Amino acid sequence: MIVRRKTRQIQLGGMLIGGGAQISVQSMTNTDTADIEKTAEQIHRLEAAGCEIIRVAVPDLDAARAIRQIREEIGIPLIGDIHFDWRLAVAAMEQGAQGIRINPGNLGGPKNLKKVVDAARHQQVPIRVGVNSGSIEKDLLERYGYPTAEKPQALIESAVRNVRLIEEFGYHEIKISIKSADVLTTINGYRALSKKLDYPLHLGVTEAGGLIGGTVKSSVALGILLNEGIGDTFRISLTRDPVEEIRVAYELLRSLKIRERGPELISCPTCGRTGIDLFSLAQEVEDYIQTMKSPLKVAVMGCVVNGPGEAREADIGVAGGRGKGIIFKKGEIVKRVAEDELLKVFMDELKKMEAERLQDQEQKNNNQSA
Repeated sequence: MIVRRKTRQIQLGGMLIGGGAQISVQSMTNTDTADIEKTAEQIHRLEAAGCEIIRVAVPDLDAARAIRQIREEIGIPLIGDIHFDWRLAVAAMEQGAQGIRINPGNLGGPKNLKKVVDAARHQQVPIRVGVNSGSIEKDLLERYGYPTAEKPQALIESAVRNVRLIEEFGYHEIKISIKSADVLTTINGYRALSKKLDYPLHLGVTEAGGLIGGTVKSSVALGILLNEGIGDTFRISLTRDPVEEIRVAYELLRSLKIRERGPELISCPTCGRTGIDLFSLAQEVEDYIQTMKSPLKVAVMGCVVNGPGEAREADIGVAGGRGKGIIFKKGEIVKRVAEDELLKVFMDELKKMEAERLQDQEQKNNNQSA
């Protein structure tokens, strides 16, 4: 059983972070924030996938001014991501950003940071102190060297220094991240930081890479940390459509039995017995179940002989053969179907099962509230 690290609790919009609150899944848009229509459309797709907090880049005043209208069109908390210019942080908050992410060390000194903190206090906006390996203060690099797995101190001390400075300004609505592109540096850095400060932590491996490399690196680093009870929010950073980040995030949470969202797909890796285009079948099913909410176990198997047995724990499954296929539930065959009708019949059964599960859950909820 995972024992969560105890932290302070902050509020981001209507969402609680830290202090035992549910671990939340974040992403970041890759649109031009000033393009309100495209940015809102991307956030809507992310919301549908399960994104709970969204961050947008604020490189200029046009982007900051767009925040208010974007917020009006979405239903999840919005964070403004700011570098270098403290005025953009203030403008983003004035336009309705419910949180900001800054690296205090690149805002031009304590006076500028204080202006940001004063605005955050006035707007009741939490600040994420976000430190990356590539943006650490020069004096810390000279003292500790570039952060590595063996010596992550520069990352940690940069975060601690800037948090203490914000505390001196009388503000404590803080979340922290210390990101590296290296898996072991990320793990060791967060482990050490979690012992020094009790603020909620946002986890991530920065510049992790594409779908496969980024998924592996992020899953290893974040999986280890989450399993140790470290982390209150996180982002899977991928050089892909950000919707893919959300899919990976929930599979990671599911694998650790922290949270479940939607169905789990079980599919065989194929072998010489496979007599159907299993890749296409599995992809069609996987794409569809992303729209579902019930935590079903769905199996797609390539062998009608072993499929039901190997996926006995699946709530519902499909297995294909040459010219025909079967649909099974909890290991028992319920239908035999011609190959050209297999996908359609299976989808119909899948939709029917989810409708039944949602109806049962609604009835259960009604009984509990009665």
